[in-house]
Amino acid sequence: MKVLLLNQCFHPDHVATAQHLTDLALELVKCGHEVTVVASSRGYDDPAIRYPVRETWRGIDIRRIWTPGLGKKTKWRRLVDFAMFWGNAKRILFFLPRQDVTVCLTSPPLISTLGTIVAKLKGGAVVPWVMDLNPDEAVAAGWLKAGGIVERTLTFIQNWSFRRASRIIALDRFMAERLKAKGVREEVIHIDAPWSHDQAVCYDPAAREAFRAEHGLTDKFVVMYSGNHSPCHPLDGVLAAADELKTEPRLHFLFVGGGSEFKKVQAFAKERALKNITCLPYQPMEKLSGSLSAADLHLVVMGEAFVGIVHPCKIYNILTLGIPFLFIGPGASHGSDLVQRLKDPAHGRLARNGDVAGIVSQIFDAMVLGPRPLNEAAQALGAEFSHSVLCPRLAHIIEQAAGRS
Repeated sequence: MKVLLLNQCFHPDHVATAQHLTDLALELVKCGHEVTVVASSRGYDDPAIRYPVRETWRGIDIRRIWTPGLGKKTKWRRLVDFAMFWGNAKRILFFLPRQDVTVCLTSPPLISTLGTIVAKLKGGAVVPWVMDLNPDEAVAAGWLKAGGIVERTLTFIQNWSFRRASRIIALDRFMAERLKAKGVREEVIHIDAPWSHDQAVCYDPAAREAFRAEHGLTDKFVVMYSGNHSPCHPLDGVLAAADELKTEPRLHFLFVGGGSEFKKVQAFAKERALKNITCLPYQPMEKLSGSLSAADLHLVVMGEAFVGIVHPCKIYNILTLGIPFLFIGPGASHGSDLVQRLKDPAHGRLARNGDVAGIVSQIFDAMVLGPRPLNEAAQALGAEFSHSVLCPRLAHIIEQAAGRS
């Protein structure tokens, strides 16, 4: 079976969608399929990083697209990069041989539409893997006016492709409901979360201590936000909490990752001269166990307007590690569902966006309790979202979709 994977990011990029798509590609190769990937030649967070235009890696044919790499500082820069990706991807896809199934992620926005057009012309199934929903996300973030002509046009284009999918992968029940509201048939929707990286990430006491020592955190209670810093994950309440707790000598906030809001965190710490905040870039996969294990309390944040649009995928690595976490977000959301399933308020905590007092209270209470033993119930819950469970299942769904085309 010939499988085409279409997304802005792929190996060796370290953002979450690149890691998950790389896992899927390797699984499909292991199943004996011929896999081609079309992705960007530039790093997602650092456009100065360049990858080979064409290479074969572990049996995967990777074809990368040139974009100007203008970055994320302004909307017009993003738009130009997206448009160039779209245009150059079109040229590559039309010259590729027919694919039995095309799996389209959602970066850049509406890329599943291009996959659908090519499949309509050449044949084959299309499976959108909806990592986030656009233009829904742009509207929720305030970048696009709801009901305006641009939003209605983009929604029409998006829905046209989604309704022609052989299968469509939603990340949680809230996203599935949004898809059904767009006219996607229920029997086409498959719900599965993005898996944890448990095949590569585990609780590592030695790496934890080495990481903490490297960054001056040996005697600290470390509150960590690790991953994409974006408007979908508003950190204003966390930053305000860090400001209020700045006189607690044992408490330290560690922000690890990148994204459009990462510099906002750095600027906040600098403007207020906060010594209890450290910012670090994304950590490579080989250091991820040590980085994530270094936390005493992890933060998972979901914006109120983004339920069913984005998904808190970082929570699965945290569950696998068995380290306590605080979910900051809506009461009706996937993160809250997992906290309620865990039924351990000392391990899975809840606070609402904007409730700075509540966030401060939860963090302070966790610090008073101190570092907790690894939670076996959390690890058991995390096992449901493991790579070994979900990645082969998604590969099977893709195989089924190809058989229906």
